Amino acid sequence: MTTILLIRHGVNDAVGKHLAGRTPGVHLNEEGKKQALELAKLLKDFPVKAIYSSPLERTLETAEPVSQAVGVPVQVHNGLIEADYGDWQGKSFEELHNLDLWRELLREPAAVRFPNGESLKEIQARAARAIEEIAARFEKDDLVLCFTHGDIIRLATAYFICLPLNEYQHLVTNPAAITELRFYEDRAFLARYNQCLTLNASQYCNSEAVKAG
Repeated sequence: MTTILLIRHGVNDAVGKHLAGRTPGVHLNEEGKKQALELAKLLKDFPVKAIYSSPLERTLETAEPVSQAVGVPVQVHNGLIEADYGDWQGKSFEELHNLDLWRELLREPAAVRFPNGESLKEIQARAARAIEEIAARFEKDDLVLCFTHGDIIRLATAYFICLPLNEYQHLVTNPAAITELRFYEDRAFLARYNQCLTLNASQYCNSEAVKAG
C-alpha cells in the first residue's frame, strides 16, 4: 500500500489577504520558514522514498528543508501546481466577497469556472490524476511526499473519498498541514486529514488563512 503525504506549503504574506494563485515570487514569510523547519524535524526519520512539489516558490521552499533532512531530492510535478484562478488571481478576499461568482462558488462550486481560468471540475481531475500517477510509480509500503496547495488538497481528498464536489468546501487545509492517503490496488484510503504541526491563536483570528494562498 503506497502512502502519499499531501503537505500544504507554509504561511506566506498572501495567506488570508489575497488570492496568490500562480503569482510568481510569493515566498514563505518567517512563520512559514519556521513551519518548514518543523516539518523537517517531524519527518527526518521517516523512510521517504520520493518528494514531489508544485513548481511555485512557496511549495519548493517548504519542501527543501524536508529534502535536506531525509536526503531525498525534490522533483517538480506540474500536476501539483495551484489552481488557475484566472482573473481572480491577486485579488483581495474583500474584493472577491462582493462578486456574484463568489456567492455561486459557495453555493454550487461544481458549476464554477474561474474567469479565464480553470473550472473546479478541471482542477479536481488534474490534481487527482497527478496523485494517482505518482502513487502508481511506487511499490507497496513506499512513502512519498507531495508539497502542494490548499485547494489542490481539498479537491483531491474529496475525489478520493467520494465526497461530492459541491461539498468540498467542508474540508479545511491549514498551512503546513499533512493529509495522508494510502493507495491499494485501485482504491485510496484517507488515513488522516489536516494534521497540523501546532495550533496558535492567529489561526482563529483570520478564517481566510485556511482558504487559499
